[in-house]
Amino acid sequence: MGARIVKVAEEVAGAVTERRIAWLTLLIGFVAAAILALSHQRPWATGLAIGTVLAWLNFRWLKRGLDALVRASDAQQGRERPQVPLATYFTAIFRYGLLALAVYVIFNYLHVPVGSMVVGLCALAVATIAASVWEILHPVE
Repeated sequence: MGARIVKVAEEVAGAVTERRIAWLTLLIGFVAAAILALSHQRPWATGLAIGTVLAWLNFRWLKRGLDALVRASDAQQGRERPQVPLATYFTAIFRYGLLALAVYVIFNYLHVPVGSMVVGLCALAVATIAASVWEILHPVE
């Protein structure tokens, strides 16, 4: 019983961090895009905002894929060789393919600098680092 309570507490703590990463990604990316827009760098601001949204979508899809993997492994607890559903592998590959296709289409049709979209994708990394530092400085007890 006590182990189950600890596990639920860990899941809640992890969920809080995941939500923090999600909103920090959007906040950091859009603030940076706004600063660029105010400094008359519209193509870069647009690319940064698009990259930020793509990073946020990537994070959401990654979270969903990992949650599905955890549910599948929990359902097969006690088995000697648990099986991972093929759909899990497909969605992981599909996620990267879809992101690459989106960047390609946006670059070709909207003529947004690719570098600005890549910088926007980095908003997820900055948000993850910020959330990690927050967890270190303010641990959940």
